[in-house]
Amino acid sequence: MPVWDDLVGQERVQAQLAAAARDADALVTAVEAGQEPPAASKMTHAWLFTGPPGSGRATAARAFAAALQCTSPDRALGGEPGCGFCDGCHTTMVGTHADVEVVRTDLLSIGVKETRDLVRRAQLSPAVGRWQVIVLEDSDRLTEGAANVLLKAVEEPAPRTVWLLCAPSLEDVLPTIRSRCRHLTLRTPPVAAVADVLVRRDGIPPDMAAFAARATQGHLDRARRLAQDESARTRRTSVLRLPLRVGDVGGCLKAAQELVDAAAEDAKQLAEEVDTKETEELKAALGAGAGTSGRLPRGTAGVMKELEDRQKRRRTRTQRDSLDLALTDLTGFYRDVLALQLGSALALANEDLRPDLERVARAGGPERTLRRIEAISACREALDRNVAPLLAVEAMTMALRAG
Repeated sequence: MPVWDDLVGQERVQAQLAAAARDADALVTAVEAGQEPPAASKMTHAWLFTGPPGSGRATAARAFAAALQCTSPDRALGGEPGCGFCDGCHTTMVGTHADVEVVRTDLLSIGVKETRDLVRRAQLSPAVGRWQVIVLEDSDRLTEGAANVLLKAVEEPAPRTVWLLCAPSLEDVLPTIRSRCRHLTLRTPPVAAVADVLVRRDGIPPDMAAFAARATQGHLDRARRLAQDESARTRRTSVLRLPLRVGDVGGCLKAAQELVDAAAEDAKQLAEEVDTKETEELKAALGAGAGTSGRLPRGTAGVMKELEDRQKRRRTRTQRDSLDLALTDLTGFYRDVLALQLGSALALANEDLRPDLERVARAGGPERTLRRIEAISACREALDRNVAPLLAVEAMTMALRAG
């Protein structure tokens, strides 16, 4: 199947990328044949993919990278790059292509050192493919210093290097960088399209697929997890009961504590799965094998401390992401309440909780609901500023009570 199949509900963006991939193919073919490249081309050296969570920014970037590396013989007969079956497409999509570097971070930021390594990689000529492609999935997490390092590489790119940057919005990227990129805006996929993918690609029953797609408002990855993971559905239900538990101060504080504890537990579970393996692998690499009674060689304490610091930052990021997911679900709850209060014909994301929604809607007016949505947004902003999670969530629950 073509590499574009995972790009759900983005027909306009898909058409633009497919046209650019065709022009890129023609450009490389002309250069290799010693001919003049085409005068007009939709291909450029730097792209910026923006869109809300769940829109498929990284999916679009990886699909475009695969189309650029496509080696299908059908191209010579007029076939579209991005067949999905050739070695170039397959290795790019699974993450093993020698000339495609996909960068994502599970930390709070991307620093100067990592960015300099990327810039050095970008100066290399393609080893086996047609382009050297760098996919930076979290370009919004570049520190200021790292962004300045990247700027130089985007300003003066190597001839066969392509940068594919992903960020939630234009404002999340340094102005000098975004001005040198071709910008593509992705939208939230339609709920029906997401449900169709879950049924067709994942074998999920239609009723469950429709529920998951509606509950996550078109976020494909979250919908897939919600449909396949019973614990995720249980956690969502618990979060969406919070508006019914903030009737008094004690309920507010208890609900906040439980929400933060649940996020911390998520981070802890991930850490237990990943940290132990990382630590043992590093100890083995440093020579602390079975024959040494597990003792580390001298001079390696700094390396172990660096790993511990990285793991701590990752736990912080995981906890924050888990909290953000819960706050997104809460925002959806109050959006549904507002729709009921205004008599909107808009489909409810949480139709399975209609009695609770109607109960909250009857207890107040649209103004109170809007203030509650603003309180959730303020909590997310506080977490972004590194406010203590419990303090930020307690402030939010008290604001939800006040309305």
